[in-house]
Order: sequence, then structure tokens, then C-alpha cells
Amino acid sequence: MSVKIERIASEISRELSSIMLLEAKDETLKHVTITGCVVTNDLGLAKVYYTYMGDENLDDVKKNLEVAAPYLRSVLANRIDIRHTPELKFYFDDSVAYGENIERIIRKIHEENNQEDK
Repeated sequence: MSVKIERIASEISRELSSIMLLEAKDETLKHVTITGCVVTNDLGLAKVYYTYMGDENLDDVKKNLEVAAPYLRSVLANRIDIRHTPELKFYFDDSVAYGENIERIIRKIHEENNQEDK
């Protein structure tokens, strides 16, 4: 991936985070954290990865993001200096939950080993 494409992806991540936190009217979007973005070489599509730390069902969060995508894209178009703003597709990033699960397992193993040593 070219440096230019990576820079655009990074800028999209940063701006989307700001828009959703500060400007979105949907409270659900305020609890979405953008974890990354991958943009195709033709700038036609931006795959936006996110996590969610709220009470809402993840399917509902995804639907809200899909409904908000055209709005987010239009605001993004005014903020990022590129000729064509990519279409936004949102994907849940389960790596955070996966990492927390691994940490929980390691803690449990350590606790069991400490109990055996006593």
C-alpha cells in the first residue's frame, strides 16, 4: 500500500472518530471507537474497523453505522482534501474482545498456579 493511501486511511480514521464523538446526533455513534481503516488503491472504498463499548446490541450498532454512512461520508468530503471520498463500509473489530479474553485466560492460569504453590 502506498504512503499516500495509508495517509488518507489514517486521516479518515481520525476525522470519523471526531465526527462521531462530537457531531453525531445518534448517541450510539458516540460510543463507537474507530480502530482502523483500509482504503482501496482506487479510493473507491474505505473499510472502517470499529469497536463498541455501549449497551446497544452489536447488530443495531452496525445498522446505525450503515444508516449514518452517507452522512459521515458527506461530512468527511468537506474535511479531507481528496477528489473522490470513498464509500464507507463498517466492520466490527473483534481483536479487542479477543485480546481481553486471552488476558482473562492468562490471569486465571496465574491464579490457579499461585493457589497450587501455597
